[in-house]
Amino acid sequence: MSPVTDSSPSVVAEGKACVRGLGARAAVALVFGSSAAVLVVEIVALRLLAPYLGLTLETSTMVIGIALTAIAVGSWLGGKIADQVDPRRLLGPSLGVSGAVVGLTPAVLRTTAEWAPTALLFIASLTILVPGALLSAVTPMVTKLRLTSLAETGTVVGRLSGVGTVGAIFGTVLTGFVLVSRLPVSGILIGLGTLLVAGSAVVEWRTRGWRGAPALALVIVAGGLATAVAPGGCDAETRYHCARVVADPERDGGRTLVLDGVRHSYVDVDDPTFLEFAYVRAIASAVDSAFPKGEPLAAHHLGGGGLTLPRYLAATRPGTRSLVSEIDSGVVRIDRERLGLGSAAGVDVRVEDGRLGLRRLDAGSRDLVVGDAFGGVSVPWHLTTVEALTDVRRVLREGGLYVANLIDHGGLDFARAEVATLGEVFEHVALVGEPVDIGLGPGTGPDGGNLVVLASDRPVDLRATQRALDARRTGWKIAGGDRLAAWTGDARPLTDDYAPVDQLLQPAATRRGP
Repeated sequence: MSPVTDSSPSVVAEGKACVRGLGARAAVALVFGSSAAVLVVEIVALRLLAPYLGLTLETSTMVIGIALTAIAVGSWLGGKIADQVDPRRLLGPSLGVSGAVVGLTPAVLRTTAEWAPTALLFIASLTILVPGALLSAVTPMVTKLRLTSLAETGTVVGRLSGVGTVGAIFGTVLTGFVLVSRLPVSGILIGLGTLLVAGSAVVEWRTRGWRGAPALALVIVAGGLATAVAPGGCDAETRYHCARVVADPERDGGRTLVLDGVRHSYVDVDDPTFLEFAYVRAIASAVDSAFPKGEPLAAHHLGGGGLTLPRYLAATRPGTRSLVSEIDSGVVRIDRERLGLGSAAGVDVRVEDGRLGLRRLDAGSRDLVVGDAFGGVSVPWHLTTVEALTDVRRVLREGGLYVANLIDHGGLDFARAEVATLGEVFEHVALVGEPVDIGLGPGTGPDGGNLVVLASDRPVDLRATQRALDARRTGWKIAGGDRLAAWTGDARPLTDDYAPVDQLLQPAATRRGP
């Protein structure tokens, strides 16, 4: 039985007409570009939403899920409609409308987040779904136009599917390695929207002279103007954050570094010994209690932010050498240009991941390791595990101290798990925080916020640390020994194989920072 093919004159004529309407190179360009654009929108959406939803596994999962839904819906509907309507009538509008939505996205999302936060998830979903579905519909439409007979279906579909996949890879790599590091997020989306509208105009001009492109171009211009005045702007958009530096009206040298809407560091550029945040005063109290006054230290800091603690150690312990692992080069640039890093002696900053930075340190080379790395309001999970903390213990000298800032709310499940993890690695662990949070004060339950955990292979002097906390008027208490063991309960230690940090950590009802 011979294969079934439809080679009737009408079908062949229709196929040739489609090919004349869309050449092979144009088909490749459309599929490649539209697929790349979907991934650009997906990645940049994560950056836009991070200041309002946090840079967490849940946020990433939500955005990826919405993008995949858009791809599925667009591919299905695009193919179905292409069988009923001449695809040449649909390509231009699909590109143009998606471009207009993409160009408006920064202004729409930021305005919604500030003025109607309860609608943010719905609006964010639409800004991903609409352009994602329209752009994903391009591939089945182009495939329809390029098919001339059933005999070449596999070749055409396979080729264009491959081109679409390569385009998606290109969009991912271009955004992650080039665009985000060089352009503001709003600039990326407005630029992409402009390209899509321009592509729409070219397609329509070559096929049927569609006149909708000028109107959509005006939408892009409006989106750009709206973005300039929309709330939630940044002084700088780094690779990982929307960053602002806010001056303190009550202190001439006071500056607050705000990352993704959260106050991450307070720095007095004139007086590095001034410590504003309670958790920073708690860390300073723990360090000052653990080591003789004025003694220089060899310190390593996981996370830099505004470099408040390295500056404090340099000022109060002359000769101290602080090595800082800060993953965001943009934050380091802000430290140098806006927060006076150049005047801080003894502080060496490396742009690197904290876990990788630990591996580069020699065993027994540090008196002190400070953990203060955050992505949004969550500690990067790979810095919380038994394996990571074993590396911390490796680089500490005998009697050295590890002190880390934690943030948690609700039942403090993450904080309890991290204390349990430290107990697997170090002989002595203590926890500092508000009395109600660590089970030492009145109240129906913990409120959550910042806690500071201490770990060492020598006993932590609880009384000396408490005196230092009282002297700095933190209002915080310290717990250790059996009391801390009771507080920790049966919390499961975190490992590289099991570290659900984003699921354990409960966000605050309102995100105000430290």
